[in-house]
Amino acid sequence: MITQTAASNDAPSGPRRTRVKICGLTRPQDLDEAVAAGVDAIGLVFYPPSRRCLTLEQAADLRARVPAFVDVTALFVNPDAQAVRQVIEAVRPDLLQFHGEESPGFCADFGMRHIKAFRAGAPGLETAATLARACEAYGQAAGWLFDSYSAGYGGSGSGFDTTLLADVSRGPGVPALVLSGGLKAETVGAQIAALEPFAVDVSSGVESAPGIKDPARIQAFMRAVRAADAAGMP
Repeated sequence: MITQTAASNDAPSGPRRTRVKICGLTRPQDLDEAVAAGVDAIGLVFYPPSRRCLTLEQAADLRARVPAFVDVTALFVNPDAQAVRQVIEAVRPDLLQFHGEESPGFCADFGMRHIKAFRAGAPGLETAATLARACEAYGQAAGWLFDSYSAGYGGSGSGFDTTLLADVSRGPGVPALVLSGGLKAETVGAQIAALEPFAVDVSSGVESAPGIKDPARIQAFMRAVRAADAAGMP
């Protein structure tokens, strides 16, 4: 079972609200659709091999469209420190997301809240115990994001064996559990019901092509999340 802290077990129950991040945005109209649909956060990619990668100028233009109370996350994969600092200066993200093999010290070195992603099933992360141990090293993170293992570091549309999350700690004072990897409107509700993540992160599941978001799929995804939350209310 997924571990709960004592504080979490004693906390009063209330209506569930799963936060939603849409990642890999590349176009102003897609960002506007995501905001109108009620997302909590958007993700901008700074990983050159990705077809969703943005220049600093593109990212700054998108960031300027984001209203208050919607977080902007900058996603990196094994970057050098200077590249991260350039994005921080030009784009002013609210969160950093590290999706590669970055060390805990590197992730914390920028003085900003950050999310550490783990590719469940990757070498060294093939069991629930090894994945949980890897998470513990990144206790300074604001969130632990769990994605599928693929050569492209996310955005593959593939899921993973969620039983690998069985030993991951949950509760107050522990980084938030963010579920990613192959999510779409047809599957996200069952995953929320089974795992009760703090947030879900979707990219290819709301796209018509890499980096091109589909308004109907965004809306369907948001409806599925809200329906799952409503079904789980006490």
